[in-house]
Amino acid sequence: MVAGLGGFAVTAFGVAPLLPDAANLPVRTLSEAVQPDSLDTQLESLAASTLTLDRSTITRGTDGLQALLQRLGVLDEAGLTGFVRQDALAQRLLQGRGGKLVQARTDAHGALAQLVARFPADKAEQRLTHFNRLTLARVDGRWQSRLDVAALEASLRLGNGTIRSSLFAATDEAGLPDGVASQLAEIFSADIDFHRELRKGDHFAVVYEALSADGELVPWSEGTGRVLAAEFVNAGRAHKALWFVDAQGRGGYFGPDGTSRRHTFLSSPLAFSRVTSGFAMRMHPLLRTWRAHLGTDYGAPTGTPVRAVGDGVVQFAGRQNGYGNVVELQHGNQHTTLYAHLSAISVHKGQRIEQGQTLGAVGSTGWATGPHLHFEFRVGGKHQDPMLVAKAGQPVALDPTDRARFQHDAQAASGRLEVAASLHGARARFE
Repeated sequence: MVAGLGGFAVTAFGVAPLLPDAANLPVRTLSEAVQPDSLDTQLESLAASTLTLDRSTITRGTDGLQALLQRLGVLDEAGLTGFVRQDALAQRLLQGRGGKLVQARTDAHGALAQLVARFPADKAEQRLTHFNRLTLARVDGRWQSRLDVAALEASLRLGNGTIRSSLFAATDEAGLPDGVASQLAEIFSADIDFHRELRKGDHFAVVYEALSADGELVPWSEGTGRVLAAEFVNAGRAHKALWFVDAQGRGGYFGPDGTSRRHTFLSSPLAFSRVTSGFAMRMHPLLRTWRAHLGTDYGAPTGTPVRAVGDGVVQFAGRQNGYGNVVELQHGNQHTTLYAHLSAISVHKGQRIEQGQTLGAVGSTGWATGPHLHFEFRVGGKHQDPMLVAKAGQPVALDPTDRARFQHDAQAASGRLEVAASLHGARARFE
């Protein structure tokens, strides 16, 4: 088994606003007499103030309510446990996976007054734009629950890094979210085989959105936002990409010359994942004989979505002996793809499919020793390396009516990438 991308080492950076050099700014001196209130007046004002204390944490998958409150440093003196046990809405505080951003507010006496949990919106199409805000508040001595859907706020961030070993460790060291690393691998997958072609000294610059909920950066994976522009230099060759939305509202990545980075076929049926077996000879895990492995195996947890690598029509959807649950797609006259060992199938025979559409989920049906996806790409009935087919695919051209607006956006993106690439030991943020 070949492990996927491990951790790249990337130059670590802090936060630096993009402001003019203070030495070049004009200086004016202003003076004004200030008469403070008397000490007695200040003490009276302080005594009349309502003091609160906020503490925050992120939920864990194993959390119970008492463990969560203990981590927040709050005692359940107001009967929250009983309320959560009986209130269906309040129970969502601990339901599902961990990763919720939770904030506790206490009153002047240290008693818990409010608990707010922020987590991804329920609808998949809203998870890059909205979040759920679950509020548990004590009003007139009684607990109440309320669930709101609110808009995420986006801020622009810049960063850069240099490859020393592998992608994810490097982005961790640099303070870049995992989502940025995954998107970089996806954007440049038709140009760079991130499993075999990375070189020490390769480097990149990136402009991306960071999403926040009520002013707090969201901790869940959907909170990275979109990479808006990126440059990746691999083996001395620079590859650039810019996110652009055309007049019809269709978004995609384009190169500086206006050539779409969307090729006829994706290089992988899974969003960036570790490859357990490449297109090569291997020892069959069950038959224990050497044989050609005419496909690629992608190790991933059961339930991971499997996507179509290109537009096509479902030729087969069902069970096939050792392959278990299988989907086969026909792409034109010569190209077909096969997706095997699925735990679930989401399409039916004869259905038209678009590139990137979900076909099913990773599983271990058929002759499989563990959860993974077996993927095959055939041209004229002959098996081909899917990475080579993806690289040979024809890109989509930009519509001429969008060219002028694209050039304007590309110039702005190029300037930001230059700033990102020039950062040394700092990550910039645009407000």
